[in-house]
Amino acid sequence: MTAFALVSEEGYKPMSRISVPKNKQARREGVDLSLKTPGTKSHARLLKRLNVLPGNKTTRKFRGKMSEYGKQLREKQKLKRIYVLTESKMARYFREAVARKGNSILFLIQSLELRLDNVVYRAGLAPTRNAARQLVSHGHVTVNGKKITIPSYPVNADMRIAFGRAESYEIPYIKQLMEDKNRFMVDWLDRSDKEATVKSLPSQESYAEPVDMSLVIEFYSKL
Repeated sequence: MTAFALVSEEGYKPMSRISVPKNKQARREGVDLSLKTPGTKSHARLLKRLNVLPGNKTTRKFRGKMSEYGKQLREKQKLKRIYVLTESKMARYFREAVARKGNSILFLIQSLELRLDNVVYRAGLAPTRNAARQLVSHGHVTVNGKKITIPSYPVNADMRIAFGRAESYEIPYIKQLMEDKNRFMVDWLDRSDKEATVKSLPSQESYAEPVDMSLVIEFYSKL
C-alpha cells in the first residue's frame, strides 16, 4: 500500500499517543479542539454534545467550581490535546520556552505553532493536525523543496511549505481545501495555489486557540 493510499481525512491515531476518542477529549474540555474535520457528520455530532461531559448517567460528572490547580490542569490538558502531544513532549516544549530569556508564553506559542504538522494544518493543506501529521510522516510535504518526514520539525520565517508529489494535490479533501479561498488562515502565513510561506513568526496577540497560556505556564512551573 502506498503512502498516498494511507492518507485519510480524519488522519490517524499515532501509536503510544492519546487513545481517548477525539469526541470525548473535546467534551471533557468543553471546547472544539479541532480534532474532527469541519463539515463531517462526526464533527456535527460533537458540536451538539460539546457541553455534555463524557460518561454514562451514573458515572458522568458535572462541571463545578475548580481549584486554581484544577484550572491550570484543564488548560494544560486542553493545550496538549489541541496539538495532539504526549505529556513528555508538552513538558519539553515548556522547559525550552522558560530556558530562554524573555516572554515564556510567546516562546511556547511559537514552538507549538511552528511545528511542521501544525503549519501544514494552519496553511489549510490538511483538515486536522492528525491529517497533517500523517501527510508529513508519509513524505508528502517539503520545506524549501526538501522532503521532511518529521512532524515536529521546527519551521522558521521565510520557509516555503508545499507538497512534493503532484498526486498529493489530487487527494480529495486536499483538493477541496486548496479550492476554498475563504478558509481562515493565520496572519503569519501566506498561501498561493501550490505552497505556503511563513512570512513572520506567530505573535501572542494573534494566538486564537481557546487556552489561557498563563495557566499552562503556572502549572508546569510548580512541577
